[in-house]
Amino acid sequence: VQLVESGGGLVQPGGSLRLSCAASGFTFSAYGMSWYRQAPGKERELVGYISNDGGETDYVDAVKGRFTISRDNAKNTGYLQMNSLKPEDTAVYYCNAYRTLRNYWGQGTQVTVSS
Repeated sequence: VQLVESGGGLVQPGGSLRLSCAASGFTFSAYGMSWYRQAPGKERELVGYISNDGGETDYVDAVKGRFTISRDNAKNTGYLQMNSLKPEDTAVYYCNAYRTLRNYWGQGTQVTVSS
């Protein structure tokens, strides 16, 4: 079982990034998917989630209207599109796949928003 995030990096305020989460070793389409982030010195927090079929999404207020979660089950990949990035979005971003009694995490990818 593996989740591998990619797409992080350094971006200026107001810029955009798209993170990817490639899944392998399990039936990705049977799992809901969430994105979390952890800023230095802070606890890991939920950013948003998407249902297993992509029909339902929700986000925390801090990113609503700026971030979009999507998935392509044919490619076993989830995405986090981040627009209008702010310095306070700086964090390590993690994807998480979940279902009853199953919970998998990626290793994280660093996103730094700075001029």
